[in-house]
Amino acid sequence: MAPTIKVGDTIPAGTFQYIAYTPELENAAACGIPTKLSTDEWKGKKVVLFSVPGAFTPTCHVNHLPPYLEKYAQFKAKGVDVIAVLAANDAFVMSGWARAFGLKDKILALSDPDAKWSKSIGLDKDLSAIGFGTRTDRYAIILDDLKVKYVEVEPGAEVTVSGADAVLAAL
Repeated sequence: MAPTIKVGDTIPAGTFQYIAYTPELENAAACGIPTKLSTDEWKGKKVVLFSVPGAFTPTCHVNHLPPYLEKYAQFKAKGVDVIAVLAANDAFVMSGWARAFGLKDKILALSDPDAKWSKSIGLDKDLSAIGFGTRTDRYAIILDDLKVKYVEVEPGAEVTVSGADAVLAAL
């Protein structure tokens, strides 16, 4: 599916669910409290947002998220204020995934319930055939003051145009 949003567009307003990292979350039995994160918080900032169909799923867990964490310093060196991973999983699952990788909010793990925001930019995906329901597609967006500077969606199951290396090269 081609995104309906393109380079030069301002992203639509959106609100994500998010569990901010706290030291209490080091205990795997802790759940945290979901809060809201609005795209308005990205005004005046350079943001890298990459989306995965599902936390803890093979490609997302092995090939998509880890390189972003490994190259965190390179993103910061290029002036990125916020790096966020987005999925339709609930905030508790996203928090668990973030804890499994030790993200500690270096990369924000955001929930896009029912892929509502992703759908607003044409980047939701129906994975009902495999029992996943509606998910976010695999994509990456670079924002500068809420304006799209880069948007690419994966044509297949691999991580290429939405991966850390491609996004770093586009910054």
